[in-house]
Amino acid sequence: MHKRETLKHHAALVDQMATKLGVDLESAALSGDISIDQISDAVIRCTDCPNPGHCQNFLNHPQPASRTPEYCRNQEMLSKLAP
Repeated sequence: MHKRETLKHHAALVDQMATKLGVDLESAALSGDISIDQISDAVIRCTDCPNPGHCQNFLNHPQPASRTPEYCRNQEMLSKLAP
């Protein structure tokens, strides 16, 4: 996958994972709970994940989740933002 496509794909995964946990990253950034740089860092961490296919399967299930999969490199950040 081209580098730009990879970043876009993982940005979408980060956003979808946040949404699945009930986190609105845009609102969190606007309220100061997270910075744009922290979101960018989360996307970069996501690109190092060895399980993006499993992650996508996890995200494809319609029910909300209370936590990320154990392997998620953004588990700590997302759990701090989750309601």
